[in-house]
Amino acid sequence: QVQLVESGGGLVQAGGSLRLSCAASGSIFSINAMGWYRQAPGKQRELVASFTSGPTTNYADSVKGRFTISRDNASNTVYLQMNSLKPEDTAVYYCNVVLFSYGSTRAFWGQGTQVTVSS
Repeated sequence: QVQLVESGGGLVQAGGSLRLSCAASGSIFSINAMGWYRQAPGKQRELVASFTSGPTTNYADSVKGRFTISRDNASNTVYLQMNSLKPEDTAVYYCNVVLFSYGSTRAFWGQGTQVTVSS
């Protein structure tokens, strides 16, 4: 079994900061990719930031220069530092981890954490 536990969402004023974390636990042999997605009301889920191949990062244009993704390999945790938050960043944020477990590669999603940015 694999579990992803997210934390760190909340309500913040525009210009403020939040840090999200997502810890993966369970029967994990290796992790291929880790990332953050978000889904605003009435919109499709979109990629925010991710690690794809090793240390290589990828960011949505809308968050470049404001958000930073990082990871702690020892604890299988991925973080998202969000600075200079804007009302349009309001969404439910989901972590996504692609990992190898029990002989197969699978993608897992966190439970989601609400981020609300007030103007």
